[in-house]
Amino acid sequence: MKELPKVYDPKAVEKKIYDMWLQGGYFKGKIDPEKEPFTIVIPPPNVTGQLHLGHAFDETLQDVLIRVKRMQGYSALWVPGTDHAGIATQIKVEESLREQGISRHDLGREKFLEKVWEWKEKYGGRIVEQLKTLGSSCDWDRLRFTMDEGCSRAVREVFVSLYEKGLIYKGERIINWCPKCRTALSDAEVEHEEKEGKFWHIKYPVKDSDEYVVVATTRPETMLGDTAVAVHPEDKRYRHLIGKKVVLPLMNREIPVIADEYVDMELGTGCVKMTPSHDPNDFEVGQRHNLQQILVMDEEARINENGGKYAGLDRYEARKQVVKDLEEQGYLVKVEPHVHSVGSCYRCDTIVEPVTSPQWFVRMEPLAKEALEVVRDGRIKFVPERFVKNYTNWMENAHDWCISRQLWWGHQIPAWYCADCGHITVSREDPDKCEKCGSTNITRDEDVLDTWFSSALWPFSTLGWPDKTPDLEYFYPTSVLVTGYDILFFWVARMIFSGLEHTKQVPFRTVLFHGLIRDEKGRKMSKSLGNGVDPMEVIETYGADALRFNIITGNSPGNDMRYYNERCEAMRNFANKIWNASRFVLMNLTIGKNELPEKLELEDKWILSKLNSLAKEVNENIDKFELGIAANKIYDFIWDNYCDWYIELTKPRLNGEDEEAKIGAQKVLLYVLTETLKLLHPFMPFITEEIWQALPHEGEALMIENYPEFNEAIDFPEDEAKFEIIMNAIRAVRTRRAEMNVPPSKWPHLTIVTSKKDVFKAGLTYLSKLAFAGEVTITGTQPDVMEGLVGVITNDAKLYMPLAELVDIEKERERIQKELKTAAENLRRTESKLSNQGFLAKAPEEVVTAEKERAEKLRALIENLEDSLKALN
Repeated sequence: MKELPKVYDPKAVEKKIYDMWLQGGYFKGKIDPEKEPFTIVIPPPNVTGQLHLGHAFDETLQDVLIRVKRMQGYSALWVPGTDHAGIATQIKVEESLREQGISRHDLGREKFLEKVWEWKEKYGGRIVEQLKTLGSSCDWDRLRFTMDEGCSRAVREVFVSLYEKGLIYKGERIINWCPKCRTALSDAEVEHEEKEGKFWHIKYPVKDSDEYVVVATTRPETMLGDTAVAVHPEDKRYRHLIGKKVVLPLMNREIPVIADEYVDMELGTGCVKMTPSHDPNDFEVGQRHNLQQILVMDEEARINENGGKYAGLDRYEARKQVVKDLEEQGYLVKVEPHVHSVGSCYRCDTIVEPVTSPQWFVRMEPLAKEALEVVRDGRIKFVPERFVKNYTNWMENAHDWCISRQLWWGHQIPAWYCADCGHITVSREDPDKCEKCGSTNITRDEDVLDTWFSSALWPFSTLGWPDKTPDLEYFYPTSVLVTGYDILFFWVARMIFSGLEHTKQVPFRTVLFHGLIRDEKGRKMSKSLGNGVDPMEVIETYGADALRFNIITGNSPGNDMRYYNERCEAMRNFANKIWNASRFVLMNLTIGKNELPEKLELEDKWILSKLNSLAKEVNENIDKFELGIAANKIYDFIWDNYCDWYIELTKPRLNGEDEEAKIGAQKVLLYVLTETLKLLHPFMPFITEEIWQALPHEGEALMIENYPEFNEAIDFPEDEAKFEIIMNAIRAVRTRRAEMNVPPSKWPHLTIVTSKKDVFKAGLTYLSKLAFAGEVTITGTQPDVMEGLVGVITNDAKLYMPLAELVDIEKERERIQKELKTAAENLRRTESKLSNQGFLAKAPEEVVTAEKERAEKLRALIENLEDSLKALN
């Protein structure tokens, strides 16, 4: 045993404890045929990133699960790692070079990549150290990186394997292009938002005729690349025009009128301009009709040489000029306001441009089938289940996945082009000649793979795949994936079909989705709003345990939560409560062994039975991934049952002369504290370990102790119920005394009218001490004279105290009347405000709501005061 300092200082404890865990090797995942494995792979954060609140949330949930399973006897492995984060990292390094007046093109690819690796070595360890500060119990000896040798080999094997099966191909398709990042994006990387725009209605003259057709567009600049006008084959209005030509305004180019069922006759004029190089639907129609593809924008979304006199203009400048010219030349019919969905780059918020481009794609349809089945038939369980619908909708409608990116940082595509015969060689090893014609005149594709391509292999590439390693055999499939719902399509869906395709197994059995952490107003945290919270600053102020417990107790699966810094303060107070309770126990201990006494008092049976129920419920909640509910139950037990009740109940024995009773109280105090620390440990690992190390114990560390479970030997439901009856009576008396401002020095006579006399007789000591009762009378009949008595009622008894023994009646009457007057005046002012239409119209909604709540509270206070006055009278 050792003495705990008076004040808990997280800074003095957390690093010391974490180092002790590391030295003990307690985080290591070991292959043990006698144990069931439990595996989690960390969603790899960006290698050069910093810990943000979302990471803290994600990693805390994972750490709670892995710590519980480790304590439950599983061979628990939590695989850590970081992601190379293609676009994000390249942008960071390019910004750094720009400050030095250098561009990546000045350096060339090889030298630039050296700079990125230098950046990774400099900043790559930062987030790992921050995860350790949070308390993450990962097996750090297994730290992986999506571009380390093993992961890179897995990526190459997957690419070549899919290519050989015809599931990866290169094709000219419509893709999403980000003009700022200057790379292609997959559909999942585009965020859609409803925005106000315009519909421009434009006349296209029919060749050699006075007729014209009217088309409408939200992007008039794309008309420069139009190659047809489409109508529905059944539309009688335009049937005579099918096969004829119209003249494209401004460009003076003749384009055909084609018939296609894609056109909706009821929408607009029933005529649709076709721009196959700049619209995904037009592209599909163009494929069916063999339409010419004219790309009119370059990588920066400037009009290219195909745009005639508009060449060199930015797309939005071109839009203005095109509209101006259409109007001046009499082609613009009308302009209407229009709200439509606009796609933006998830990384930089730039509006993306659909363009045709030669890119690499994964063929999704064959891969999606089994990926849908395993979720539908329950081989993979989603928590909450409602995300199955989102997943199903996306997988059923998934377009081929564009996997090439016009970057230098990342996994370079293993494809070589022959300059002599045009053949593409895709190979597991770098070739020195064309596999078709033998020419050595081959060059490698400059593009890299989408970051999510390597992330999709994470559950098995980190365990040694494509080799059949012992780790892969034992720890795979993994047990639970913990992730935000916002990357369901980016990552989760892709891991599922990748795992099934390459390992013939599901990559994980359960996916636990959590929501986003928002600010106190419910807004998304962002740099632009300046409402982000640095978890490292929170840890510095309140300690890691307070941050973890704040996040966990506010969480329910799949739902967003609001972050309140004040709750960290409350959780620090909770840590102090546990610390002070533990110091009290230690100061009163004369025993050196943790065991229960043979003889148990009623309050002992009550606390043990409550602890037993808690252990049962917490295990059930954790099994259902209700971590927030489990944490709240532990909090309530510690604060209310153990600290506020049981410690107070033991004081007479601890301070008494009966040695056996004293030792008995010590033993139960120690046992319950120890078991409670075990229950709390996965949620608040640092403080619990520090206290446990100070208590009498066997074993090396709390984190490898057995997690408490339901124990028949300490299940006392009848005794627990009896004691709850006594507690309810004590609570009722205390509440009444508080309402009447009765000082603790007043110990009135207490009469208890009940049919459960035996229960109350057994609780006389507790009633006397905790209800401040002088003489206690327990009876089955009402007092003969009720006048002058103050009464309270519980489910099991009526309790009476003489008013004269509680307060000075006249002084109390004066106090209540004074409070009533103040409350009535405050209510009058508040109601006056709320009846003022000007105030209601101008005041912010939250201010009006606060005033309404204040009025309600004042009415309730007045009602209570009036009741108290009646009781006095």
